[in-house]
Amino acid sequence: MLPVSEGLEIKTSTPKVLEARRAVLELILSDHDRSCLTCKRNQTCELQALANEMGIEDIEFQGERIIKTIDELSPSVVRDNNKCILCRRCVAACAKTQGVCAIGMQNRGFKTQIGSEFGKSLGEVACINCGQCIAACPTGALSEKDSTKEVWAALNDPDKFVVFQPAPAVRVAIGEEFGMPIGTRCTGKLVSAMRRLGADRVFDVDFAADLTIMEEGTELLNRIKNGGVLPMITSCSPGWVKYCEHFYPDFIPNLSTCKSPNQMQGAITKTYFAEKNDIDPHKIFVVSVMPCTAKKFEIKRPEFGRDGYRDVDANLTTRELARMIRQAGIDFVHLPDEEFDDMLGESTGAGVIFGVTGGVMEAALRTVADLLTGEDLENIEYADVRGLEGIKEATVSVAGMDINIAIVHGTANASKLLDAIRRGEKSYHFIEIMGCPGGCVTGGGQPIVDARTRYFVDPRAARAAATYSEDEAKMIRKSHKNPSIQKLYKEFLGEPNSHKAHELLHTTYVDRSKA
Repeated sequence: MLPVSEGLEIKTSTPKVLEARRAVLELILSDHDRSCLTCKRNQTCELQALANEMGIEDIEFQGERIIKTIDELSPSVVRDNNKCILCRRCVAACAKTQGVCAIGMQNRGFKTQIGSEFGKSLGEVACINCGQCIAACPTGALSEKDSTKEVWAALNDPDKFVVFQPAPAVRVAIGEEFGMPIGTRCTGKLVSAMRRLGADRVFDVDFAADLTIMEEGTELLNRIKNGGVLPMITSCSPGWVKYCEHFYPDFIPNLSTCKSPNQMQGAITKTYFAEKNDIDPHKIFVVSVMPCTAKKFEIKRPEFGRDGYRDVDANLTTRELARMIRQAGIDFVHLPDEEFDDMLGESTGAGVIFGVTGGVMEAALRTVADLLTGEDLENIEYADVRGLEGIKEATVSVAGMDINIAIVHGTANASKLLDAIRRGEKSYHFIEIMGCPGGCVTGGGQPIVDARTRYFVDPRAARAAATYSEDEAKMIRKSHKNPSIQKLYKEFLGEPNSHKAHELLHTTYVDRSKA
């Protein structure tokens, strides 16, 4: 190995170098499942792109292939080691970024593979279903559990009333699936596409994000005033919630009892909306479109549903919705912009920013500040909670009360903060934790951004900028100012944290540390 030194000339495209690169690629491909046309990562696979770039036309290395089993038992993630190239990116994402260590290297030599402890499925270990392994994988070895067939069946069932509900982070990412720049806002086209797929209604999970602020903000004030368990920690991210249940069950009492906006939206659709429109909730099929693979686990939690039906029936990732749009032959780029349906489609800027790290905290502060002061404050942007630092801390003074807050994204960072609290080194009133680095905008179900593109563009920053831009464009930017939310409480829920609100919008958690 020649050490790098001043004046050294390095040639990276000589015939010898190119031939060596081709040989390495051919060796990888010789033990690879080359069913590219039927692979979910067709045209977004880094191995495929390299093979095209290097002009690979034939594989000279023919030998015995080991056919590996496909792990499909997880509700969120499918693992196909026949397409794995042993790059270990998924292992690093799981261990270093997320601090979970649900997967690792097994065996030696030609039999080496990625697996979970004792050969178990991802559905049987402490996987938090975040999907960051999928985002890191350069091939189709990891993918989300497909729900498109289930949704197509519902759309074609005349007895089903199908409601689509997209999350805030989807609208700033889905355009990438159709060749648009990273961070393009596509809210109107998103609504238009879901209508053309056959949805009977298209509601906005941003509405439920506003609803979450009303419930969560009230819960926080009650805990502070009445000596409740502090710090209160957000419960919007199902990956983070499952991480807490597995690794930090002593913090379960600190979790807000609020369901995620996704589940709140489904619950209100099947109660308030169903009642107003005289629809049997058993016939309503709610499809959530999320940037998140952990939502596939969340919708199956036994805590979410009543009277024989689930709050949400199916969850599509951003990638899955894009596949359905392509399957339907819809020209997404040239779609007209359309508005969400009334009743559960009106939202504020506070609901929009839920998709980015710090957004839940900022949305909550906008409402809590008004409630404590009794005023309609003009300064509603909190710079201290924005940014991509792994852990952010601040003290916000509101109406003479100092509120100590922290914002964390990525569960490995959450572990650091919770350990500091355990040791008595840190003290807070309110903590926002998002399971994925950057927040929902870079969730495990978002469009794949290959390593080469990430070298030039940070999708976290680009999508976050689009999110804040949409917030600024909103006429109303505080959750409690949403007239549809006000109407919901007046006609149906009564007041935040009421008995009916607790019945429909709040939940409990499970200690999974001994599971």
